[in-house]
Amino acid sequence: MELDTDKIDQAVLALLSLGRHDGYRVWKGFDWAVMNRLHEQGYITDPVSKAHSVLLTEEGARESERLLEALFSRTPGAR
Repeated sequence: MELDTDKIDQAVLALLSLGRHDGYRVWKGFDWAVMNRLHEQGYITDPVSKAHSVLLTEEGARESERLLEALFSRTPGAR
């Protein structure tokens, strides 16, 4: 099976919103390759450090929230 890394990156970026704290800080508990791609796209700070978290950029925060709603929101009345 060939994976669509664009879709994976979008899902991870959306899920980063769930762990957001202290402004734009998020936990970096996802696959390193995905985190590196998100950094290269300008959505997060460099994940290569001893810190357990990274910062979302302003663009990353906006896109993360947009994707969280687009990918995971429930239609009212749906189960």
